[in-house]
Amino acid sequence: MSEQLPDADDLLEHRDAVALGAAIEELNSGDVSRALSELSRSERLTVVGRLSPEDAAHLLERLPEPQVTELVMDLAPAQLAAVVHELPSDQQADLLHELTPERGDAVLAELAQVDPEEAEEVRFLSAYDDHVAGGLMATEVLTFPTEWTVAQVIEDMRQNAEVYADYEVQYAYAVRDEVLQGVLRLRDLLLAPSKTLVRALMIADPVSVRDDAPLEELEEVFRSNRFLGVPVLDAEGKVLGVLRRASLEEAAGARADRDYLSAQGIVGGEELRSMPLLLRSRRRLSWLSLNVILNVAAASVIAFYQDTLTQVIALAVFLPIISDMSGCSGSQAVGVSVRELALGTVRPHELWRVLKKEAGVGLINGLLLGALLALVAWLWKGNVWLGAVVGVALCVNTLVSVLIGGSVPLVLKRLGRDPALASGPVLTTVTDMCGFLLVLGLATLALPQLLA
Repeated sequence: MSEQLPDADDLLEHRDAVALGAAIEELNSGDVSRALSELSRSERLTVVGRLSPEDAAHLLERLPEPQVTELVMDLAPAQLAAVVHELPSDQQADLLHELTPERGDAVLAELAQVDPEEAEEVRFLSAYDDHVAGGLMATEVLTFPTEWTVAQVIEDMRQNAEVYADYEVQYAYAVRDEVLQGVLRLRDLLLAPSKTLVRALMIADPVSVRDDAPLEELEEVFRSNRFLGVPVLDAEGKVLGVLRRASLEEAAGARADRDYLSAQGIVGGEELRSMPLLLRSRRRLSWLSLNVILNVAAASVIAFYQDTLTQVIALAVFLPIISDMSGCSGSQAVGVSVRELALGTVRPHELWRVLKKEAGVGLINGLLLGALLALVAWLWKGNVWLGAVVGVALCVNTLVSVLIGGSVPLVLKRLGRDPALASGPVLTTVTDMCGFLLVLGLATLALPQLLA
């Protein structure tokens, strides 16, 4: 804990909403997150319940997504609606995505009593998938008709200064019948003569994205341009909102976190140790149980060839080496495929191209690694046939592992599954089975030479 927050119970000591909000505001996000994680479920609800809706919304903005999910699942719909009302539009949609449909409808019903238009807007945004432009955009955007003058624009901004003050905008957009025509730099508006028309001042044909554009496409747009934000349009070219670079980077980071957890076998969602014990256990067991079955299958290969293994006990030394080296090669291929899918440099249907590329790497690496292991086996036991068996097995299994590792993420992506799952126990078990089968199968064929 930091010096500012020596004990999580300090949060419970502040019974005044203003004092509690001020105390939390003084802490960095990490301190707040750690403090809440040390409290029990009921104590966290007590802390959030004492905050004003504005301070509670600010708190949720500073917490990691899984911790937000924990908190909002326990808040009453009316209390949660008041918090949602204080959030930016893009975060409102994100929060609704964390709720069950029934609970989301209850929150929107409460919000509709306060602001019917806002409730309808949140419902519209929450209908988007949270990994497309529409699900990431903010609807707080400035648009002005192309026929307006600079004086009209500035007057509108002055009259609505209190509303626009909450907008995180660097640009305004020129529209005709709500259809995007150009972008306006606020600096140009302030320095232009008051009678200048917006259409004469705008930068025509600005970069924009469709509301259904996926995360990979959005990343490419921002990689190619140094914009802080781009307008989001519907199929008719009407401005729906703006996608900020910060929102995209946050979504990309969340995807990377999910990929990492999936690769480690946690496939039920993100996990924090403050979550209920049985929930955490169930999420881990869903993958570990499958892993038991897969490992039994791999072990059955050894059991089938136990007579060969008994006669040539030296093979037992090389089995874990071959399985581990092949697993590493397969994981490398998985990493490249997952990365290329994220960058958009490869598509799920380009399986043949990926296989050809991986085959070359697998063959070269397999030959070199196999020759090295064969040399070690020969020098150790003085039997060239032992070296040939383990060398050929490693060479072939390396080729098989990179072909599997490179292609499975594309297949999973095409099936709508998480491609990072390919780097988990499934890939490891498959390469283990192939490695054991190759070593023991080849050893059985060459048994007389191995025993000579």
